[in-house]
Amino acid sequence: MDVRKELGEYGKVLRLVWPLALGMANNAVMQFVDRAFLSNESNASLQAVLPAAVLSFLFICFFQSLVSYSGVFVAQFHGAGDSRGCFRSYLVGLALSAVAMVLLQFLAPLGEPLFRFCGGASDPTVVARESEYFFIVTAGGALQCAMMAGSGYFTGRGRTRVVFWVNLAGNLLNVALDYVLIFGFGPIPSCGIVGAAVATVVSQAVQSGILNLIVLRELRAAHGGRTPESSPEPCEDFWPLFWRILRFGVPAAAYQFLNFLSFTIFVMLTDKIGGMGLAVSNACFTVNYLLIAPVEGFSIGAATIVGQCKGGGDPHGAAKGAARALWLALAYAGMVSALVLAFHRPILRLFIAPDAPFAPEAFISLGLTLFLLMTAWQLFDAADVTLSGALKGAGDTRFVMVWMLVSSFGFWMPLLFWTYLRWHSMTAIWSTMVAYVVFICAGSALRWRFGPWRRIQLIAK
Repeated sequence: MDVRKELGEYGKVLRLVWPLALGMANNAVMQFVDRAFLSNESNASLQAVLPAAVLSFLFICFFQSLVSYSGVFVAQFHGAGDSRGCFRSYLVGLALSAVAMVLLQFLAPLGEPLFRFCGGASDPTVVARESEYFFIVTAGGALQCAMMAGSGYFTGRGRTRVVFWVNLAGNLLNVALDYVLIFGFGPIPSCGIVGAAVATVVSQAVQSGILNLIVLRELRAAHGGRTPESSPEPCEDFWPLFWRILRFGVPAAAYQFLNFLSFTIFVMLTDKIGGMGLAVSNACFTVNYLLIAPVEGFSIGAATIVGQCKGGGDPHGAAKGAARALWLALAYAGMVSALVLAFHRPILRLFIAPDAPFAPEAFISLGLTLFLLMTAWQLFDAADVTLSGALKGAGDTRFVMVWMLVSSFGFWMPLLFWTYLRWHSMTAIWSTMVAYVVFICAGSALRWRFGPWRRIQLIAK
């Protein structure tokens, strides 16, 4: 093997992936700051924000994932050299965003009855704040979907830096608005958790607007002031392409929904344990998201590489590119896990609210235990997320959906409820996550190694 050539190939993958990974890290840092601010506003807000954010994303993630799958089609059309197909795929993404906008308005009012049914943390203040945050973020979720249509167009064509810079600008705006709206500034009153939700929606609106304006401007500039609809290159018509994206995108979206549904059930069980354990769990999962979010960038990168190679008729290149993305993701996950364990004490202190009714040392001690469990699953999670992205990029979306259903609801949920009823402790139920992630990773690895993804055709040749 030519080492210099192989390092050059890794460099190509890294150039594609690093803006995506840093963009996901931007989102995680934004949420980290958001929750750190809320922990200093009140302990009730800290307890409320994670369950509310998770349930909100559960409602949004199906539509977001469905819209983002248009980016896989962009990648395949780009690999095939079909610019008109790229544009039509982008239009389908926008159309699906419009559908999401309507449906999410009906889902937004469901937060309060759901939180009351789950019992919250037996604290009406926490339930009220959960409901407020959920309503605002869910109602504005279509903006996140429209943002995914624009980012999918650029990502599918390998132009990930555009997405990164827009994402960075939007998240910096979010952090600034967080400070102003959570604590108040000048004539602006303190809005607490409502301010955090409004800041999130405004940031998404700005990012969505910028990305889609850039797409339309570039398309017009490239076609003499007109969109490429009238281009003579052969391409599937809009509606056949719309239904084809639905055919492959719905299972991919169902995968994401099932993934977060199982995680939401997990979070709701931690909510029932309540007290200091809930505050520690919320803090540790905030850090976990900060660490694992960049791996989503490797997943999107793997899907893009596989999609472009498949569109260009190069399944061998798809396999090699996905393998390189996988090794890079594993290297990243190992490094950041080691750093968190080394600096666990100052990290956890960021989440101890001034009005916290427990000893800081007890908080830190439990937090270290949960961090150790988190580290145990981190490498397997990075592998599974990247391989699942590669499978989705190849069009093997039915498998990822079915395997997620089997792993989460056939394996993890029974184990989780049995553990919860048997021990009723935060450490015990966190331990079930380790078993679950190892289980699902094994299935994804076997499917990538031996599955039929090389024969699946997303676009007409």
